[in-house]
Amino acid sequence: MNAFAPSPLRLGIAGMTALAVAMGIGRFVYTPILPGMMEELHLTPADAGWIASANYLGYLIGAFAAAGGWAHGRERLLMFVSLAASAVLAALMGLNETMAAFLVIRFLAGLASAFVMVFMASIVFSHLAVAGRRDLQALHFGGVGLGIAVSSALLAILVTDHAGWAAGWLWSGTLSAVGLLIVALLAGSATPANGVDGPEPVLPKDRSLAKMIVAYGLFGFGYVVTATFLVAIVRQGGGGRVFEAAVWMVAGLAGFPSTWFWQKLAGRIGLYAAYAMTCLIEVVGVTASVVVKGAAGPLIAGVLVGGTFIAITALGIQMGRQLAPKAPRRIFAVMTAVFGLGQIIGPIAAGLLAQASGNYVLASIMAAVALLVSGAVGWSAAPKSP
Repeated sequence: MNAFAPSPLRLGIAGMTALAVAMGIGRFVYTPILPGMMEELHLTPADAGWIASANYLGYLIGAFAAAGGWAHGRERLLMFVSLAASAVLAALMGLNETMAAFLVIRFLAGLASAFVMVFMASIVFSHLAVAGRRDLQALHFGGVGLGIAVSSALLAILVTDHAGWAAGWLWSGTLSAVGLLIVALLAGSATPANGVDGPEPVLPKDRSLAKMIVAYGLFGFGYVVTATFLVAIVRQGGGGRVFEAAVWMVAGLAGFPSTWFWQKLAGRIGLYAAYAMTCLIEVVGVTASVVVKGAAGPLIAGVLVGGTFIAITALGIQMGRQLAPKAPRRIFAVMTAVFGLGQIIGPIAAGLLAQASGNYVLASIMAAVALLVSGAVGWSAAPKSP
C-alpha cells in the first residue's frame, strides 16, 4: 500500500462505496427482497418485523461498542473485517430458510454495518477535516442511496429472470464483495488522521440537547416503518415485481444527492429549520405510501422518503455535535442509541399492527405521527439567542 494518504476525493469515494455495501445493501436490501421471502416462506408481517428489528438491534449494539475507546488504532482493520462480514452474511441469508437463522444473521449484519459506519466515518471525516474538504462528507453519506439504487437494479434484473428471493441475497453478497475490493483500492492504508484519546466530558444538561435526542429517537421510529415495508406495501397493492424494484430504486436515487442538497439548504435556513422541513416532507411520503392509490403512492413515497431519511440522519448527528461540541463520540453514541431504539420498536409495532389490521395503513399513520412530532420537537430545540 502507498505510504501517503489518498486524496480527499478518493477517500470520499471510498467512504461512499463502504456505505453502499454496509448500509445501502447490507441493511436495506432486505426491503426489496422481503416480499418474495414472505410469499415463498409464508412469513407474516410480524415475522418480517422481528427480522428487521434483529438487524437494528445489532446496529444499536455495534454503534455503542464502536463509540468506546477500545477500537483506537484498530479502526482500519475493524472496518475491513466488517465489510467482508457484510458480504458473507448477505450471501448466508440466501442459504437459509429458518426464522432462527434469519434473526442471527441479520443481527450480525447490523453489528457489521454499525462498525463500518463508525470506523469509516472516523477515517474519512478526519482526513477531510485536515484537508479542509468537509463538503465531501455529502459524497460519503450518498453511498447509502447509491447502494439502494444499485441493489434495486440488480433485483430488477433477477426478477425479469424469474429468480427466487435467495438469488437476491446471493447476488447482493457478490456485489458487496466487489465493493470491498473497490474500498481496498481507494482507501489504501489510510487510518484516522486525528484519533480522539482519553475520556470525553459528560454531556451538558441542556434542554435543547434533550429535545434533540428525543426528536432523533422519534425519527428512528417513524422513518423505519416505510423503509422496511415500502416494497411489501407495493406487493400488497399488486404492483408487480419489476415495479417493486423500481420503487426502491427511486428511493435510492433520491437519497444519493439528498445530504448534499439538505446541507446546502441548512446553510441558508439553519439546521433546525432544515431538520423540521425534512421531517414534514417525509410525513407526506409515508402517508402517500398507503393513502394515494395506484402506482403514484409508492413512487411519491420512494422519492420523498428516499430524499429525506439519509439527510435527516446526517442533520441530526450534526445538531447533536453542535450542542455537545466537547463530546463528539459520546453524543454520537447517545443519539445512535435512541435512534436505534426507535428503529427496533418501529418494525415490531408496525408488523403486529399490519398483521392485526390486514394492511399497512395504521402502521404508516403511526409512523407519520412520530415523524411530525420529531420535526416539531427538533425545530423547538433550536438554542434561543441571548
